[in-house]
Amino acid sequence: MNETTQNRVATAESGAKPPPTLETAAHDRHNNRMLVVMLGAVFMALLDSTIVNIATPTIRTDLHTSGSALQLIVSGYTIAYATLLVTGARLGARNGFRAMFLFGIITFTAASLACGLAPNSAVLIGARLVQGIGAAMTMPQIYSLIQLHFEGAARARALSLYAATISLGVVVGQVAGGLLVSADLFGSGWRPVFLINVPIGVVLVFAGVRLLPQGKPADSKGLDVLGLITLTMTLLLLVIPLVMGHERRWPLWMQISLVASVPMLVVFTLVERAVARRGGEPLVPGRVLKTPGLVPAATAMFFAMAGYAGFLFSFSQHMQSGLGESATRTGLTFAPLALGVATGSLTWQKVPERLHRPLIATACAVAALGYVGIGFDMRSTSWSGHGGFALPLLQLVVGIGMGYITSPLLTVSLAKVEPADVADASGVMTTSAQIAQVLGIAVYGSVYLGAVGNHSANASAHAISVTAMLVAGGALAGGLVSLKLPSKHRSLVR
Repeated sequence: MNETTQNRVATAESGAKPPPTLETAAHDRHNNRMLVVMLGAVFMALLDSTIVNIATPTIRTDLHTSGSALQLIVSGYTIAYATLLVTGARLGARNGFRAMFLFGIITFTAASLACGLAPNSAVLIGARLVQGIGAAMTMPQIYSLIQLHFEGAARARALSLYAATISLGVVVGQVAGGLLVSADLFGSGWRPVFLINVPIGVVLVFAGVRLLPQGKPADSKGLDVLGLITLTMTLLLLVIPLVMGHERRWPLWMQISLVASVPMLVVFTLVERAVARRGGEPLVPGRVLKTPGLVPAATAMFFAMAGYAGFLFSFSQHMQSGLGESATRTGLTFAPLALGVATGSLTWQKVPERLHRPLIATACAVAALGYVGIGFDMRSTSWSGHGGFALPLLQLVVGIGMGYITSPLLTVSLAKVEPADVADASGVMTTSAQIAQVLGIAVYGSVYLGAVGNHSANASAHAISVTAMLVAGGALAGGLVSLKLPSKHRSLVR
C-alpha cells in the first residue's frame, strides 16, 4: 500500500474530511463570490428600510411635503416590501431565482434613481413603492439560492452571514443616513440617500449575471392568482395601519382595517384549501407549514425580531427627540449592539451540535437579560437620559443574544424543507420576520410614545425603561417557543 493510499484510508477511518481538490476549491470560491453579491442585495434592501428616516426633515423642507405625504414616503417602501414577499418567493420558483433576483435589483435600482431625482413628493412616493416591490422580488430568492446551492457547514455559515447582514443593515441605515444628509454633497441635501443605491445596484446586476446559477427549478410551480389576491389584501389590511397608525393616531378606519385582517386571513386559508383540493399549487402549501421545526422557528424569530425592531425604533426616538442628539451619534450609539450581533452570528457554529436547540432558548434569555439591564440602567440614570457606563456592555449582551438566536433559527427553519418547497418556506420566513419588525415598531413604539409624556430627558429615559422591560418579556416568549423545535434533526452545520 503506497503512502497516498494509506493517507486516504487513515482519513476515512478517522472520519475527517478529505483534503479539498482543485475542483471543490474553485466551486467554493465561486459560491463565496455569489454569496457576496446576494448579501450586498440584502444589505441594500435593509438599509433602505431605515436610511430615509434620517432624511425626512430635509425632504419636508426641500419638497414642501405635507405630513401625510412624508409618512407615505417613509412607509410606502415597507408596505410594498412586506406585502409582496410571499409573491416574490413564488415568482422565483416559477420563473427562476436568478431571473427574479436580477429583475428585483434592476427594479430597485431604477426606482432609487427616480427617488433621488424626484421633483415632488408624489413622484417620490411612487418611486418608494416601486423600490419596495423590487426588494420583495429580490429577498426571497437569496434565501432559496443559499438553501439550494450551499451544503453543510457552508450553508450554516451563509445563513449566519445572512442573519448578521439583516440585523446590521437596520442599524447601519441610521448612521449612513445621518452622514449622507450631513455631508450635503454638492448641495444635494437628502438625494444621495437614494442615489447611493444606483452604482451599487449596477455592480450587483453585472455580478449577478456572471455569478448566479441559471435555469428554472425542475418542477416549476404555477401562480395561485386567487391566493395572491387574498393574501395581498390580508397583509395590506394588517400592515398599512401598523405602519401608519402612530402618526395618524389610530383613526377608526385603521382600527376597522386591523380587525378586518382576521376574517380576510380566514378567507385566504379557505382559498388555499380549495386550490389544494383541486390539485393546484397553493401560494402557501400546507405541507410547508407542517415541516418539522418551520412554524416554531418562524414564531420564535417573530418574537425576537419584533423586540429588536421595537427597541431600535424606541431608543432612536429617545436619543433624537428625548435627548436632542444628532442622527449620526444616535446611529453610533448602536455600535456595540451591531458588534454583538456579528459576533453571535459568526460563532454559533462552534457550539456542539447537541446543544443547538437549547442554545436558541438560552440566547433568548441572554437577550432578555440585556434588555432588563438596559431598563434598570436607564431608570437609575434617568436624570441624564444617556444611561450609565454599563449601557454599551448591555447592548453588546443583547446583540450577542440576537446573533445566537437569528442565525440558528434561520438554519433550523430550512433543515427539513424539501428542495421543491424551499421558495415557499423562504417566503414564509422572510414575511414573518418583516411583519414582526412592523408589528414590533407599532406595539413597542406605542408603549414608548405613550409613556414619554413631555419628551424631557427624564421622561424619555423612563419610557425607554418601561419599553425595554416589555421587550425582554417578548424575548423570553420566543425562548419558550423555541423549546418546541424538534429535538432530533439533522445537523445544522454538516
